[in-house]
Amino acid sequence: MNDNRAGFEEFTRTAAARERLLEAVTPTERTERVELREADDRVVATAVTADRPVPHYERAAMDGYAVRARDTFGASERSPASLRIGDTVRSGTAARVHTGSELPDGADAVVMVEATERTGDELAVFEAVPEGGNVGPVGEDVAEGQDLFEPGHRLRPSDLGLLKAVGLETIEVYERPHVSVVPTGEELVQADPDPGEIIETNGQTVTQYVERWGGEATYRDVVTDDADELRAAIERDLDHDIVVTTGGSSVGERDIVPTVVAELGEVFVHGVALKPGHPVALGAVEGTPVLMLPGYPVACIVNAVQFLRPSVAAAGHRQQPGLPTTEAHLERKIPSEPGVRTFARVTLDVDDEGSATATPTRTKGAGVLSSVALADGWVVVPEEREGYAEGATVAVEEWEGCA
Repeated sequence: MNDNRAGFEEFTRTAAARERLLEAVTPTERTERVELREADDRVVATAVTADRPVPHYERAAMDGYAVRARDTFGASERSPASLRIGDTVRSGTAARVHTGSELPDGADAVVMVEATERTGDELAVFEAVPEGGNVGPVGEDVAEGQDLFEPGHRLRPSDLGLLKAVGLETIEVYERPHVSVVPTGEELVQADPDPGEIIETNGQTVTQYVERWGGEATYRDVVTDDADELRAAIERDLDHDIVVTTGGSSVGERDIVPTVVAELGEVFVHGVALKPGHPVALGAVEGTPVLMLPGYPVACIVNAVQFLRPSVAAAGHRQQPGLPTTEAHLERKIPSEPGVRTFARVTLDVDDEGSATATPTRTKGAGVLSSVALADGWVVVPEEREGYAEGATVAVEEWEGCA
């Protein structure tokens, strides 16, 4: 779509911009071996098979008595089988076992304790059991040599328990993608701002999102609005999987980041049809994707979720789930401009019956950080709609819960 507003020659639709960016992302092939306790949420790099079965012995599946099944044939309430209790199992004897106990030699079944009555060393059995009854065989849980996980699997705590059960102590995983975060702007300081100065928050926020999304972030010092310094900062970090800048991405006199990136490589998107945050630019230098996020905090966060999150996932071989959503009724209407994807911040109120109401806080105000920090989510108005009416049922995306 062509649009000359705000000095941009063209606005690209969000989905098309994301697709073009992901074409430039190369999944990392670097791997490392980590201990299981450090492997939660990591991505498997090589196929994993079981070196040993689970369980590795025949075990009692119930509390009761290990027996030879044929010694219980015909047993009933009216005509119980009579066995002696001993430490081993042979014809006419039984041995006490507990759930998970190794099945004694000579036994091939377990009688549940509820189906027996003990008097001294004598045992009355009131229920016949078949061979293998109440016995967990070798490999019942996992067979030796069984395929467990393929490359690309994202490990969960239950997976790690399974890997420990089959005898593994370490696992080979893909390295987390390395992401350089470079805040830009001569007005930015880290603390104690004078009039005209602004506390740097975008770089810190983006850094923490990268870590949450499975990447390893390098949070760089602020770079001023100087072409040579920006060029040096970008070239320094081309050994990273992704370079992200914050600020200086629009078309103003001091918005020189896209110009610098274009001189070093390519800018293939500059201006996206979304609000807040259309002054985003996407490019690549020497094969490294460069995301140029806007300086307004809300615009920065919206674009980070839309473009950086899927990029980190792709670089790290991670299948990315959709954002968690809550269905809610709108308390007030949300206006939107046709042809532009709008992200309207809302708060959620859930009643005792579980019905949710979404109250818009802002659809404008890309620089009002509190409108994001104090919101519960946002409602996405697609390009083809002119907003949502009061009372409409909408999906509230809870972007802070994304991973």
